[in-house]
Amino acid sequence: MPTRPDPAPGLGTGTPLGRGRRLLRAVTYGVVFAVPIGLLAFVVREKFLPVIEFDQAVVRAATDVTRANPGLRTALLAWQEVTQPRWLYIAATAVCVIVWRRHRLTTRAAWAFVTMMVAWNLQLVLKVVVQRARPVISDPVSHAPGWSFPSGHAANAAAIAAVLLLLVWPLCGPVARRVLVAVAAVVVAITMADRVFLGVHFPSDVVAGLLFGSGLAIASYIGYLGWNPTSPAAPPPPESTVGPESPKGTS
Repeated sequence: MPTRPDPAPGLGTGTPLGRGRRLLRAVTYGVVFAVPIGLLAFVVREKFLPVIEFDQAVVRAATDVTRANPGLRTALLAWQEVTQPRWLYIAATAVCVIVWRRHRLTTRAAWAFVTMMVAWNLQLVLKVVVQRARPVISDPVSHAPGWSFPSGHAANAAAIAAVLLLLVWPLCGPVARRVLVAVAAVVVAITMADRVFLGVHFPSDVVAGLLFGSGLAIASYIGYLGWNPTSPAAPPPPESTVGPESPKGTS
């Protein structure tokens, strides 16, 4: 009769080391994205003249275009309302619930929801830390409350797009994946442009928002991979896997 293996070696070496490697990679990815955000934050706080002048020139030119095209202004204001974080997170939460209930990817859906909530709140903290004033336009196209850096619309749109792509990736075929990536990229790009053409954010604000949202999502996902092994002594899954749960929802 075969003897049952002692779980101690697995608990002492296999799983912790596997999880440790995943967490180390997550921290590394986070640092890679955090460095340019930190540099941008330092530059705008210290009012580095070339960046400030570029930001102001772009905002003036963009708002001039918006002001001269009433139809564009209406479309931009509508997009601003549609992409308010509260609406995006309600829709994204619904997707998480569907993936959880219909496909039984419980921990994957939980990871997605928690990551999005962290992104939503952390970008608000970053605004308070940097405390950059919004653009001052002589003839403003739109108004927005709060601090300017990073753009909340851009940060939340990027985080939601990246998280939802990673969430549903194992459930989609090759064609659907390409379509989803294209749609996500277009939505984020339009949201970034919308903030600048309405004159409520500088270009550096929306770039920081993109880096923050996508970087946090990727770093979180790298940490999530392999966190839920099938047994205590199981090694972490290969890098090509999509997460702890299989596409069929086994865990």
